[in-house]
Amino acid sequence: MFPQRLDSSVAYDIAKAMMDGFNRHYRLFRSESARAKHRFETCDWRGQQRAQRERIEFYDLRVNECVLRLMKEFHAERQPMEVWEQVKLHYIGLLVNHHQPELAETFFNSVSTKILQRAYFQNDFIFVRPAVSTEYIENEEPQARPTYRCYYPTAQNMQAEVLRMIADFDLRVPFEDQERDAALVLAAMKLHFDHVKLRANFQFQVLSGLFLRNKGAYVVGKIINGFQEVPFALPILHHDNGRLVVDAALFGEDDLLILFSFARAYFMVDMEIPSAYVQFLRSMMPRKPRAEFYNALGLAKQGKTLFYRDFLFHLRHSTDKFRIAPGIKGMVMLVFDLPSFPFVFKLIKDYYPPQKDTTREQIRGKYQLVKQHDRAGRMADTLEFSDVGFPRVRFTDELIAEIQKFAPSLLEISDRDGDGNTEVILKHVYIERRMIPLNIYLQEAFDTLYAAHSVSDLALSTARAQLARAVFEYGNAIKDLVAANIFPGDMLWKNFGITRHGKVVFYDYDEIEYITDCNFRRVPVPRNEEDEMSGEVWYSVGKHDVFPQTFGPFLLSNPLVRDEFMKHHADLLEPEFWQLNKERIAAGHVHDVFPYERERRFAHRIAQSADALGGHA
Repeated sequence: MFPQRLDSSVAYDIAKAMMDGFNRHYRLFRSESARAKHRFETCDWRGQQRAQRERIEFYDLRVNECVLRLMKEFHAERQPMEVWEQVKLHYIGLLVNHHQPELAETFFNSVSTKILQRAYFQNDFIFVRPAVSTEYIENEEPQARPTYRCYYPTAQNMQAEVLRMIADFDLRVPFEDQERDAALVLAAMKLHFDHVKLRANFQFQVLSGLFLRNKGAYVVGKIINGFQEVPFALPILHHDNGRLVVDAALFGEDDLLILFSFARAYFMVDMEIPSAYVQFLRSMMPRKPRAEFYNALGLAKQGKTLFYRDFLFHLRHSTDKFRIAPGIKGMVMLVFDLPSFPFVFKLIKDYYPPQKDTTREQIRGKYQLVKQHDRAGRMADTLEFSDVGFPRVRFTDELIAEIQKFAPSLLEISDRDGDGNTEVILKHVYIERRMIPLNIYLQEAFDTLYAAHSVSDLALSTARAQLARAVFEYGNAIKDLVAANIFPGDMLWKNFGITRHGKVVFYDYDEIEYITDCNFRRVPVPRNEEDEMSGEVWYSVGKHDVFPQTFGPFLLSNPLVRDEFMKHHADLLEPEFWQLNKERIAAGHVHDVFPYERERRFAHRIAQSADALGGHA
């Protein structure tokens, strides 16, 4: 037996140890994020990628450390529930004046649910709703920087204020021509306010932390003039001569939504008060859920917490049922959705057809690879949940039958709370943003084009543009994946989706490989007429061999698609394209993949010879 102490004393010590565990986590998280600025300044791109991967693991490592400490020092798993009720109350007290209270609450939930049995996952012992407000949190220390800086330009000193705004980030690498860049930025800005009177409150508000990702650093803020607010972001890149340039100016909610897309890697930002950053960003992009801002800032566990709260809230205020998702069914994943909710739910099936030589563990490994990798704006982020419960009445019988047939090991139907409400409990599920599958999107265009005699000229023109844009974007998506060292494996149209901004995003990960692990080969010349006429592959094929010349029959059977594809992406059907990029990646080259179109780049960059894969959003 462990020594008996007053419950309140034990409860406080446990709460304090949990808070110490969280504070250590956030200190390490913030330090790694702050070091991203130095890596940007020194062009340490491989180090930046490595740090982004490693930072994702920080949370689980610190949770496990805290659990081990609590079990070793306090035998926390054997403490009575009365003590745990007191632990939570003491912890709430420690959150007063804390700068990251919402993150600390989530950390408490993670630690306590690892220690307590599932029967005790009750509202009394975890934070189901936030206990402490995140409104108006400020760092009162004298030397602390504010969440955002304000600049008050006049008609006379506007360019000087833009210069000061950029200089305040104290980048330790000189700009190629800062005056020129400030003039370009100001010229772009003036398109949004030069035609109207400058009001008394005219100002630029700029978040104090640089947003760093891959090879770019982003200044993020908004222009305020009267009742108008215009979000903006200024990407800063290294020129080929080693000096810095402002590469473009992005304006408006749509531009910022693409920059903060769920299909891109997480930013590194040095933030003392993350909730203040989220509040500022949400004022610029009100359509984006708070959960996705926390994800974009690298705080994925908080993103999951808020997503789940939003999901439960939606369930309480809707009545439609989960169903088998529309589209071609996958061989590896079982996909379902709730029509009124903009996400899909994916289960790994228990068994697969013979052509799918894989295992559940390998598939989970692929999804983890994507989570840790640069997604280049072309791979959907996923939320991963275990032992999550849904009301049984919200499932169609057809969906339950589908899960029982293909993934019975992941399904439990029970009344685990003993309240008479039967639940569907899924032991492991991935959740992704819902998109229109690319094959369905193309079919809509085909339906119009093939009915040309009965539709208007406007409908035909729209359908042609839809098809052309989709095929062009599909090829760009593959090239951006190549730039990120990803071979998609199964490149069928059904494995890609269209976002609301018209971007093509890949979402089927069970066959992805690193480009550098693949062997791209040219199809051998037939040895004789028998080889040429054979319907079977007559040459040897290794496990990692890829023959780009064979992509065409699977992808381009429709002549309309083939014509558009060959205009822009014929190189994808040649092994030399893949071999060249594999060699460059293996040699240490990190490609530029920009979250904006090539034409958005300022003239001094457009004039340069661009990287073969650069410029795709």
